[in-house]
Order: sequence, then structure tokens, then C-alpha cells
Amino acid sequence: MSNTYIPYGAPQAISLQSVALFSACMQRLTILNRLAGKMPTQSDSEDKLRFHTSNEYPIVRCKDLSRGPGDEIKFDLVQPIGGKPIMGSAYAEGYGDAMDFAFDSLRINQYRKPINTGDTMSQQRSPHQLRRLGRAQALNFMKRYEDQSALVHLAGARGSDYNIEWAVPLTSDPDFASIMINPVRAPTRNRHYLASSGSLKKVVAAGNEITIASTDTMTADVIDALRTKLDSMPLPPQGVRFEGDQAADDAPLRVLLVSSEQYTAIVQSTNFRSFQANAMARAGLAKNHPIFLGEAGLWNGILIVKMPKPIRFFAGDSLRWCASTSSTTETATDLVPAAFGTTFAVDRAILLGGQALGEAFGRSRKSGDSYFWSEKELDHDDKSEVLIGGVGGKSKIRYLMDFGSGMEYTDHGVMAIDTAVRLVP
Repeated sequence: MSNTYIPYGAPQAISLQSVALFSACMQRLTILNRLAGKMPTQSDSEDKLRFHTSNEYPIVRCKDLSRGPGDEIKFDLVQPIGGKPIMGSAYAEGYGDAMDFAFDSLRINQYRKPINTGDTMSQQRSPHQLRRLGRAQALNFMKRYEDQSALVHLAGARGSDYNIEWAVPLTSDPDFASIMINPVRAPTRNRHYLASSGSLKKVVAAGNEITIASTDTMTADVIDALRTKLDSMPLPPQGVRFEGDQAADDAPLRVLLVSSEQYTAIVQSTNFRSFQANAMARAGLAKNHPIFLGEAGLWNGILIVKMPKPIRFFAGDSLRWCASTSSTTETATDLVPAAFGTTFAVDRAILLGGQALGEAFGRSRKSGDSYFWSEKELDHDDKSEVLIGGVGGKSKIRYLMDFGSGMEYTDHGVMAIDTAVRLVP
């Protein structure tokens, strides 16, 4: 029996235009679930353009699709206005600058995870409540999938780290693209850097190897260089505002997600007590928001937090990068240096500003919400399965932005910083 199926992009498919409107952060403006906030409205963008701050989180969530059918959401960016003012009595009428918009989109899909909870005799022989354990296992898996898929999209790469805790497979898996729902896009040219002798440089390669040394680790000097870059670059990722943060206007923050090995390298190169005390002090000004607590530190206006899993590239792995600001074509032939062997690797740190990742949710007809449970008896009620599912999708927010000197493809709220790490045997 054939099934009725309407694929993504089909003429019959419905696409919704979101009310979301993003604004570019001018220089004057000042774990993953904790980094999520609501999709900005037009009024939020209007406030931003008037130099008023609004709630800005790295991950913005939209449930526009829950109000009707469709599998795609589109959202806009209003481009900043440049040029110069008209002075005195000079004629101004008819010389107004046109407003221009860029757009991005993401699509959603259904994702499910079934757990076999055994047959009648297995349930009778086991001292455990298999159905209850199955539900707990399914929920744990779904949480990992949501966090890890967000992490991979933000990083613009999956990396080669793998163990049983990964719910997102390697890119070599034939199902990787469908599991990620939206394309995983390498960082844009103006948002991708390498650590280099305690500073930063744009990604470069020689002889099909990325030019990074095993000594180019994540240090306090690298973070200082990152902060200098943020202060001097046009249209940087905008600061993050956590609910209740009283210091957000005067001391805007960005969040730097780092691997465990990168975190250790930072700690070893800083005054560890000050590093953590700064975060604790900021927590006191932000109603003790949990993002500041635990394994977190604050250095030069950048909140450093351990990411749940590393985005790691081993010797000989391809490190995809964009060679031009005017193109999103990815170079895939340049590799992590073979000299790294089994002792060193490259880990990707992810700097997050506001509105870095879009996350849209649909509505399941089963539950009326974005998530749903199912439990089914099989084989004449002898066997059983539980299933957890969701309807949604994620995508890094990217626009073709006007920098005055030209148009550049730009990851709106995220930067990638690749550093060497020493592997623990």
C-alpha cells in the first residue's frame, strides 16, 4: 500500500512567513537550553534600533508553526543604514536611504525514538519496571539529541569525536543530513578564526593542511585577542542579555562554549580564583542565573562555559572553511596537520552572541504540542514499545549583510575559534 507523502519543497507544501525580525548590532550597542529565549518580534527590533535593549539569547525559539500547517519558517534582518547626514539647509527631500532586508529560513521535521520494553516474560522475570525505565531512557535520549544537534549547527561541523553518548552520528553516516534536518553550514569567512601564538588569525592553509601548531592552545591571551576583535570589528555578534542581569547594559557579555580540554588550558593560563569569582559576582547581579554557576568563568567580558560534547577534529580530518566573504562555498580539502598524530587534536570553541541559532517547533497532531509520547502493544499484547517524538528544526542564522564596504555572508550571532588541544591518553 502506498502512502500519501508531500516532500519538503513540493508545490503543495506550505511555507509560513514569521513575524520575526532581526536587527544587526551596531558597535555602540552594548548549557544550551539555558541559552534559549523567544523569537524576537518586530517591536524588539524597533527597540534595538532605538538603542534600547531587549532580551537577547543565543538561541531564539519560535512556535509560529504551531498555529497552522507548514514545514518552513522564514525570518528577516533589517540592514543597518550607513552613509552621512545632510547638514544645515541642504536639500534633503528625495534623498532618503532605502531600507533593505536580508532573509534566512529553516525547516522542521518529525523525529522519534522508540525503546523496546520487552515481552510479557521479560517483564515478569526482571526485577525492574521495564516500561518506566524505557520512558526515562527515551527522554534522556531526546534531551541529548536536542542539545547536540543545536551544538553541531552552531559549530558548523560535527567533528570526529564519538562515543555512545552521541545522539548525532558522524557526517559519514548516511542518515546524518536527515537527522540534522537543516544543512550544517561551516562558519562564514568573517566569523572563523584560528588560535595563533596567543592571538587570532583568519583560517589559512598550506599544502592542504590548516596552518595551526600544537602550541596554539586556548589561553587567556587568546580570549583577550577575541575581545579586542569584537570591540574593533563592524557589526559584531551582539551582547547576550540574561533575564535579570542588572549589568547587561554597562557590561555586555558574550558566551564562549569550550571543550573540557580548552577549559583546562584557560584555567592554567589565568588566575583561576579570579576567573571563577568574576562569574560568581556576575551571577549575583543576574538573580543567580544557572549559566554563571558550576564550571564557568568570566574573563574580559566573555563568559566561558564548558560545552556538553567537544567538536573535535583529529589529525587528517577535513576542517571545512569558507575562503571568501562573498561566497558560502566550503573548502573541504584542507586537513588537520598529520604531525598532530594521536597526541593533539583541534577543538572548536563557539562564541555566542544574541540570536545565533533559530529553533522552530511544529505541532504534533498526536498531542497538540511539539513533543509527544506513544506506547504500543505488539504481537497480540505480548511485547511493548514506548516512543518519544518531536516536531521541530534548528539552523544557524545567516544573512548576506551590508557592511558599507560590501556585502558579506555572515553568521549573525556566532563565531568559531579553532585551537589545538592535548589529548588525554
